[in-house]
Amino acid sequence: MTSSTLETRTAPPTVVLVHGAFADSSSWNGVIARLRRDGHPVIGVANPLRSLHGDAALLRDVLESVDGPVVLAGHSYGGSVVSEAAAGLPQVRALVFVASFLLDEGESTGELAGRFPGNELGSALRPVPVQGPDGQTVDDLYIEQERFRPVFAADVPADVAELMAVTQRPITGDALADKATKAAWRTVPSWTLVTLQDLAVPAGAQRFMAERANSHTVEVDASHAVTVSRPDVVARLIEEAARATAA
Repeated sequence: MTSSTLETRTAPPTVVLVHGAFADSSSWNGVIARLRRDGHPVIGVANPLRSLHGDAALLRDVLESVDGPVVLAGHSYGGSVVSEAAAGLPQVRALVFVASFLLDEGESTGELAGRFPGNELGSALRPVPVQGPDGQTVDDLYIEQERFRPVFAADVPADVAELMAVTQRPITGDALADKATKAAWRTVPSWTLVTLQDLAVPAGAQRFMAERANSHTVEVDASHAVTVSRPDVVARLIEEAARATAA
């Protein structure tokens, strides 16, 4: 066996990270630092947050450009995009859902978010009418800045949460209403991080989705913004998924 063959077989998978609504790829920074330290190539995808199927198509293009195996992780709405995009892609070896949605076919993110008690996000949203690409008016949804920390990032330091509130990326109401047409978690092994102090995606909803997916589940006492407040826990779960699905 040549050394190049050995390197190919032992190289860690590329980790692709997909942020959710009211965040951007920088929300993964602490996770990225740990994964890169441990030798993983990492891509933080800029999720458009415009429509489930359009966002998934963009992610799928990114995934198809990656050489070698992939571990794909999504936070919050990012999980909806991950499961829609990864179906049928053999290079995706594992899915990691972080305080996230695991939609089944015919379900929407908004529907699952509102099905369980404890969701305080809906009342904190402020719609801003904007013109969509087709010329139609759509609502961009923001979290009211004064409610951002208590609802979204309660365990994040106040100064950091204040910056996150100002720089949050809105999501369209249409993206939350779009229904999934694929569910990659049915065929790809998955891991789920359940956040017990989550007021955006209640822990009960996360457990329900993880259990029906037969997902390997870890629970942590954290807010919805767990990628920022507990990047160590998130990175460990991603690396567990990578080890468990190594060729």
